[in-house]
Amino acid sequence: MVTLARRVSFSSGHRYWLPDRSEEENKRLFGRWASPFNHGHNYVLWVMARGPTDPVTGMVVNIKRIDDVLQERVVGQYDQRSLNDEAPEFEGRPPSLENFLLVLSSSLADLPDGAALTGLRLEETPLLYGEWVKEPEMVTITRVYEFAASHRLNSAQLDEAENLRLYGKCNHPAGHGHNYVLEVTVGGPVDLATGMLAPIDEMDEVVKREILDRYDHRNLDVDVPELQGRVSTSEVVAQAIFDRLEGKLPARLERVRLHETARNVFEVVR
Repeated sequence: MVTLARRVSFSSGHRYWLPDRSEEENKRLFGRWASPFNHGHNYVLWVMARGPTDPVTGMVVNIKRIDDVLQERVVGQYDQRSLNDEAPEFEGRPPSLENFLLVLSSSLADLPDGAALTGLRLEETPLLYGEWVKEPEMVTITRVYEFAASHRLNSAQLDEAENLRLYGKCNHPAGHGHNYVLEVTVGGPVDLATGMLAPIDEMDEVVKREILDRYDHRNLDVDVPELQGRVSTSEVVAQAIFDRLEGKLPARLERVRLHETARNVFEVVR
């Protein structure tokens, strides 16, 4: 079986505001995003489909047919639309990323050529995206952060020559730095009132307190207690971040993904 991914983009407006609730209730539910007026996003949707490779065409599914479906059921339905006012699927239902993924998973369930829909990724901004996976069915939200830190790869259990051979220029005595990109993914049940897994503001506060304030513009080997005495590889740092966030976020922690450079990405999953 082979899985393919196809991308489509569209623009939509929406608002987080329940007309049957007071202004105070809306602000309590949606925080700083509560407003009776629309705001917009340039959404990016990735659609993942799986199936056997056809022995005649060499394809899992004809990409042109996938595009036809996406143009009809996604772009044609939501591009340049107000989700609250022009999409019946969101009548009485907040147009959150989580709810949008659930709506799209239903409308795209029957892909052409017998290809099976296995997952969706919907990017609302470069710093926030949601994912839906079919088996086991789950919706997650990922928030993206950045921090800069320095370190030196050096193991106390190895001699100088072995450290240099193993870590190369990353073993330089003066150390080196990275602009790390951190993705934090949470999952769990979607709140019926808000359509959200967790308040994003609360998630941001926890990550800022537990990770960003602790790691940003620090020497990981010297300034971060949980890393002292360990080799500060990104594998070790990613696991330390996961362990520190575990049980402190407003939803279940599912994954930590740490981008050390454009070429190196490390992931810790539940």
